[in-house]
Amino acid sequence: MNWLYEGVLRNGNMPFKVRKLVAEDLIEILEVQKQVVQAMESPGILQPLTEDEYQYILEGKGLMIGAFAGNKLIAFRALLIPPIDEDHLGRDIGLPDHELPKVLYQEISNVLPNFRGNHLQKTLATVIMDELGSEVQPFRYICCTVAPFNIPSLKDKFAQGMQIAALKEKYGGNLRYIFVKDLTGTEEQIIPYRENITITMGDIETQQQLLAQGWRGIQMEKAEGTRWVVSYSRIL
Repeated sequence: MNWLYEGVLRNGNMPFKVRKLVAEDLIEILEVQKQVVQAMESPGILQPLTEDEYQYILEGKGLMIGAFAGNKLIAFRALLIPPIDEDHLGRDIGLPDHELPKVLYQEISNVLPNFRGNHLQKTLATVIMDELGSEVQPFRYICCTVAPFNIPSLKDKFAQGMQIAALKEKYGGNLRYIFVKDLTGTEEQIIPYRENITITMGDIETQQQLLAQGWRGIQMEKAEGTRWVVSYSRIL
């Protein structure tokens, strides 16, 4: 077995291993997703994938990795090579048509409820990006969508250096942040002359206005009480 990573779970001191997932893992993948959706307080926050969508990725249109404790799949993460269609996230963030084939989606990340708190989402993010870097692929951008107030997923994306580039309705009218990361690193360069502003996450209209003017959401934090705010920035 070609394991990509081996570690120990913080809760319970149990060893786990990470490998690429293949078509034979599909039943377990669907079961993990089912348990994750059932455990969510607000199921609409997560957009589950269909069996056909997972099959599409596993047949070579992307990359999936999974964490196993013993022989049990406890978490997985997926990257997708998306079709170039009218719903392409690259269009949502203003990329020209010739750049769309360079976009890869960070599609979904699921961790079984009983194994949360082990930083598996973060670990799998690092492993899958390392594995992507070892393959010869023409990709420049990683994009994904996250619902406002899906705090764990938002933290995960910001921790990877991704930025909010749009906020709009996707998937049949559900509001989503659209994140992007330029794999060439150009957006991570330290630029001294920036303008910054902090907006309450629930203020959708102001965020959309800033994003339309070229601002990017670069981090989030908890303000007083239970209020979450997003920091936006643009180059002067």
